[in-house]
Amino acid sequence: MSLLQGKKIVLGVTGGIAAYKAAALASLLVQQSACVDVIMTEAATAFIQPLTFTALTHRPVHTKALADWDHHASGHVTLAAGADLLLVAPATAASLARLALGLADDLLGLVALATSAPLLVAPAMEHHMWHHPATQEHVRVLLARGAVIVPPEPGRLASGASGDGRLASPETIVQAVVSLLQESSTLAGRHIVVTAGGTREPIDPVRYIGNRSS
Repeated sequence: MSLLQGKKIVLGVTGGIAAYKAAALASLLVQQSACVDVIMTEAATAFIQPLTFTALTHRPVHTKALADWDHHASGHVTLAAGADLLLVAPATAASLARLALGLADDLLGLVALATSAPLLVAPAMEHHMWHHPATQEHVRVLLARGAVIVPPEPGRLASGASGDGRLASPETIVQAVVSLLQESSTLAGRHIVVTAGGTREPIDPVRYIGNRSS
């Protein structure tokens, strides 16, 4: 049985040239029996058509905060509440900044704020953009909040230059997804008792083991 079977993954695709690689990523996740809901930013639709993701995931693609939803429903809340993981790939420099700042003027930003699911981000951009102090500060902010970053890989970039900035391979990202979801589920189903005062555990009718309040 796949480790991702039945897992609900919200895949946020943002507007970089690497957006086309998100199709292969979505396909791999579906092959692992994950349920994948795709959110595309407006810029992402300029690089790849939503129909591609619909065909790969067999689910509707969400492109606008108010699109494809009944007028009585809060679409971003529905997506956020049902997610086991929010995965943003590729994440452009702009989308990293938006996630770090908590901007919520598009569907992806709304879901990012509304969900309690873990966040995994796979950036892709030009070498100097990735190493810019502002970008690295946004990465540090996300890491401090508990997000997992799959760093870009070195290689030939869209500009023709070489350096760090290529989106990590779909296989690498899927491996990170599996690891994160395994870690998140370590305590699932366990009952934990937290005590704030002293406790006594009887050994027999006369004796007990106890501790003072901390």
